[in-house]
Amino acid sequence: MSTRFLEALLAAERPLVMEVKRRDAHGYDLLGGRTPAAIVESYEAAGAPCVSVVTGRWFGGTTALLRDVAALTDLPLLQKDFITRRDQLRTAKELGASAVLLTAALLPRSSMRTLVTACLSLGLTPFVEVTEEAELVGLPHADECVVAVNNKDIKVRESDRGSLGRSLALLPALRATGTRCPVSASAIDSPLAGATLLDAGFAGLLVGTSLLRANSATAWLEGLDRARTRTASAPAPQENPRP
Repeated sequence: MSTRFLEALLAAERPLVMEVKRRDAHGYDLLGGRTPAAIVESYEAAGAPCVSVVTGRWFGGTTALLRDVAALTDLPLLQKDFITRRDQLRTAKELGASAVLLTAALLPRSSMRTLVTACLSLGLTPFVEVTEEAELVGLPHADECVVAVNNKDIKVRESDRGSLGRSLALLPALRATGTRCPVSASAIDSPLAGATLLDAGFAGLLVGTSLLRANSATAWLEGLDRARTRTASAPAPQENPRP
């Protein structure tokens, strides 16, 4: 059965999962004196289909932040944390999540299968995050999962600059799983970068730091629209004529 988070992202005109995150990977404040309520309000005004809430301690998160955001909005919420146990799924659901992050690099394949199935039984979207093609092998129920490429390295707590080339290289393998919703996540530092990924065939993006540092979420999305218009109207490269 399709879950609310997945369907909202697939139906969105601008399929961005917009993130609430207290700190970046280097410990710098991202709220800038704003409250989570103000950020959620700006995301709703911009037409966000879904919101990601970072509860992981690397980024200053807590489960209380998820509970607080859930009280502020009816949008489907993704809990971003290191989920490794079934009891964490039940807690996420109780706190108001509609989806949970499952990081393939941290989970044996048997655990991934168990957690994906448990998510779906609870009405949660499995948001499966990968960094290499081998992590996609044996992914169950891929058509009911968001399958996302993390463009950064969790081994260094995502403190690297990341590479969108990872997403572009892995997109065919993501499609081969049968997912309806391949997503690129992290290191999307501009509307132009987002447009490039969507035009390449990604069904969604997860954007956090760039949105939180922008003048407004609406302005960021307007930049995305302009970038997509430019890339759509650009002439195709011409082949060199034969001698």
